[in-house]
Amino acid sequence: MENYHFHYDVNRHANKPLILFLHGFMGNSHEFDPAIQLLGNDFSYLTLDLPGHGKTQVLGGDSYYSMVNTAQGIIQLLDRLNINQCFVVGYSMGGRLALYLTLHFPARFTKVVLESASPGLATEKQRLERIQRDEQIARKLSRTTQKSDFMTFLSHWYAQPIFGDIKNHPQFNYMISDRLQNNPAELAKSLRIMGTGKQPSLWSKISANQIPLLLLAGEYDQKFIDINSQMLQLCSSCQLSIINKAGHNIHLENTLAFVETVKHFLNYEL
Repeated sequence: MENYHFHYDVNRHANKPLILFLHGFMGNSHEFDPAIQLLGNDFSYLTLDLPGHGKTQVLGGDSYYSMVNTAQGIIQLLDRLNINQCFVVGYSMGGRLALYLTLHFPARFTKVVLESASPGLATEKQRLERIQRDEQIARKLSRTTQKSDFMTFLSHWYAQPIFGDIKNHPQFNYMISDRLQNNPAELAKSLRIMGTGKQPSLWSKISANQIPLLLLAGEYDQKFIDINSQMLQLCSSCQLSIINKAGHNIHLENTLAFVETVKHFLNYEL
């Protein structure tokens, strides 16, 4: 039996390399639509809803919300679509997943962009603390039965310092309407099973990576500037770009700079 029924969209342009886009927590397959519009016909695209998000259905048990199983499910999807190699662009949660895919299936990916992402948490103490914090958030989501409650949750979520001034961005309300399409109970399950505390730590593996990695962090997101600077010290195949006028959600806050930086990286020595 299949463990996933992925909701996905493939947009192919003849002889153009394909980018797999992996959205962040509470996003969906439309997360990168504005960036894809600017990238135009220079690439082919695969977008999908990750488990617990959008219209993707998890047909196996709860363990199939995990990063390890989700990664395997994505590889199986690539196989079904006859995509032997591709680029990957992952944002936040999707960036953590993209890094896991890169390190465990290196033959499948040629260049990888990690936007506001991390290799997870290095110590057991950090992971346990994060699991407890994520459980508190998941309980709030599980109790969210009204749209107004979900709106309140999202308002508090995007008040976190890493998101900078995102609430004043002209596309913020559009993003919120997109987030509201998700099922809070499914989001809670994703957070409990694929949250940063539950994912396997990848810190010890990144020094062996040979796939070119572009690390992106927003200038207002000091937490992820610090994390990505540490990654840069450990990984000789990494490069780091700090994007101006952006916090955690770079592709929304400064779409043009995001697209230009990604395009330059992916086109370089194709």
